[in-house]
Amino acid sequence: MGGFDLVIRGGYFFDGTGAQPAMRDVGIRAGRVTAISAEPLVTEGAEVVDADGLWVMPGLIDVHTHYDAEVLVAPGLSESVRHGVTTVVFGNCSLSTVYASPDDCADLFSRVEALPWEAVHSAVKEHQTWANPHRYVEALESRPLGPNVAAFIGHSDIRAAVMGLDRATDPGERPTPAELGRMRAMLGDALDAGFVGLSTIRSSFSKLDGVRYPARQLPSTYATWREYRALNRVLRDRGRVHQCTPNAARKAEVGKFFAQSAGRGRAPLKTTMLTAADLKADPKLIWLLTKATALLNRVAASDLRWQHLPVPFEVYADGIDLVVFEEFGSGAAALNVRDVLKRGKLVDTEAYRRQFRKDLERRFGPQLWHRDLFDADIVSCPDAEVIGKSFGRVAQERGIHPADAFLDLVVAHGAALRWRTTIANHRPDVLDKIADNPQIQMGFADSGAHLRNMAFYNAGLRLLRRVKEAAEDGHEFLSLERAVHRLTGELGDWYGLDAGTLRLGDRADIAVIDPAGLSEASADYAEATLDGLGGVSRMVNRNDNAVAATIVGGQVVYRYGTFADGFGTTRRSGTFLRAGKAQ
Repeated sequence: MGGFDLVIRGGYFFDGTGAQPAMRDVGIRAGRVTAISAEPLVTEGAEVVDADGLWVMPGLIDVHTHYDAEVLVAPGLSESVRHGVTTVVFGNCSLSTVYASPDDCADLFSRVEALPWEAVHSAVKEHQTWANPHRYVEALESRPLGPNVAAFIGHSDIRAAVMGLDRATDPGERPTPAELGRMRAMLGDALDAGFVGLSTIRSSFSKLDGVRYPARQLPSTYATWREYRALNRVLRDRGRVHQCTPNAARKAEVGKFFAQSAGRGRAPLKTTMLTAADLKADPKLIWLLTKATALLNRVAASDLRWQHLPVPFEVYADGIDLVVFEEFGSGAAALNVRDVLKRGKLVDTEAYRRQFRKDLERRFGPQLWHRDLFDADIVSCPDAEVIGKSFGRVAQERGIHPADAFLDLVVAHGAALRWRTTIANHRPDVLDKIADNPQIQMGFADSGAHLRNMAFYNAGLRLLRRVKEAAEDGHEFLSLERAVHRLTGELGDWYGLDAGTLRLGDRADIAVIDPAGLSEASADYAEATLDGLGGVSRMVNRNDNAVAATIVGGQVVYRYGTFADGFGTTRRSGTFLRAGKAQ
């Protein structure tokens, strides 16, 4: 059998269903898998990828990204593709760029996702040629996409477009019946265009940026449950997905999501939530979360899943600019002051410091960050003497409170003070135990957001490395084929996307992984400039020996650190994946 455009020869082949792997050749024609053979395929006239000693698997799926602005200016989305990701989903956390104006989009995205306001504004203003979801999809498909993309429609996007951003973020305002009807129609239009579903947010930590309504919460947080139920009925009727970030201060509210997802006497509403994490601040939460979800899913016939980052949740910050400070009053007050000089004056007052100390020491109430300044290490600072020390140690040396040591350095050096801490997923044995938990989805990389705070573009590769090394050490916690399934076919199936499997006729979206390259380097960070978004320097991952090839739509677009000619500029390999439809 011949006539292939591309042949992947002699690899250890995983089909993404969880089936046992085997040595196979894979033949590809017109962007589809047309042969999977135990015998060598005829390669005459075909491009060949020699996969001897390599793993051949479906391209990885990243279900939680915020590439909404980046895809407009740098559609190759190279930081995902270089790590074997062939499908990304954006429009998460109530945020999308489909209906809202450029000003509104910049106000919605910038603070909560730590993206430059001007960069988001210019990206949308320059490229927004659409007025509805169908035209938005057309605009994306006309661009030189690197990976495949899929999208949620954001509730904050819809609400701001219908009510205006002022009314949409006024706690005393409610949509009129006509406005709610218009939101339902806009959601229906998005689902008709192939969107995965609706994303919402309840977190009070998520704030607007800009000069018009700074520090107000995102529009979706002001919606009543009557509004949510009206929109959820549209999703349920169409079999689509509701994605949400709940309010950590209202744990009981999660029960309402189970009630909405419940399937007794009706089809369950697929619901995916942030996030399943082994928090340092609350080490028992992960067990309560998973056990309660298993019980409620069974009793109520719900279909609710928690997104999980399968690697340590390590974050970096420049000064006090980090989303964890949104969770307590004095931290949010500092972030509300966007002018650097004014912020410095605020945090240097005794009244502010007194409250900041109290907030750090408070151990009751909702808490995502451990707030332990002995567990927060300085990685760079103009004062070289403090580099490599924790704020707690600096405080001991200076004979002051750790909060004052932190604020002294913030006042003195501002964003030139860079530090790091690990918030969650710090216990390897816990990560191993929850790796195969059916209440958990492998997601929440937050790719394309928090550019100076974290980089988990290669989270899938890091999970594969853990699985490989555990098996080699004789304490397997997850089979390799199951790990591949969790990162590919399981996600594609649940989200209703034509992605994640390699069977005859499937899309030829493939990652060829070099197991020898799955090394400690995957946990390191590098810096790279994102020219399309104002030249911002962002944290990235670099483990170029791990991915032998990334193939999208039958095209080899990346090999061992090198992208194909025209990638992201003139070559289009990816497409918009419409939920619920074969492409």
